[in-house]
Amino acid sequence: MLTWAGDSAAMLESARVQTSSRAIKVHGRLVAGRTAGYESFSVSYEMLLDERGVTRRLSMRSTVARGDRQVSLSRNGDGLWLIDHGQGLQSSDFGGAVDVDVSLSSLFATLPIRRLQLHEQHRTETVPMVAVSLPELTVQPARYTFSSSPTGIEVGSPAGTALIAVDDEGFALDYAGMTHRI
Repeated sequence: MLTWAGDSAAMLESARVQTSSRAIKVHGRLVAGRTAGYESFSVSYEMLLDERGVTRRLSMRSTVARGDRQVSLSRNGDGLWLIDHGQGLQSSDFGGAVDVDVSLSSLFATLPIRRLQLHEQHRTETVPMVAVSLPELTVQPARYTFSSSPTGIEVGSPAGTALIAVDDEGFALDYAGMTHRI
């Protein structure tokens, strides 16, 4: 079990993470209180990464005061993503993305770090990502830059730049200004 608490907002993320090499199975939840940027919400998720650390499936359900939303993403062997918000399937290659980032999530921010082994080898990588916003669960393509060094991993995303300190397995210990692991 990995759990993170918010630094500047009332937020908690907890995930049961089962690993086998770079293959990962996750059941998690992120709960956040109202801020100027979003309403109070709860999001549950289930995710499966293959033995290369590539996202195969992600299912999410978001609950806010006015109701629920859901999204399911799956990536086939040809690199095509199937997206279902409950109103029929859409598809996209998302620019070749094999990773998903979920806004406000410390777990999702570190999955490309693990896949690329940036916690073991210091370098810079720019990767296409599937970005999921919370609590709306909108899905869009994005590009992220990861620069690792002995002091941590700087992540540049459409939302800005942040420094992440990770443990020996590549999971976030401290996501500067956002969360810390408890």
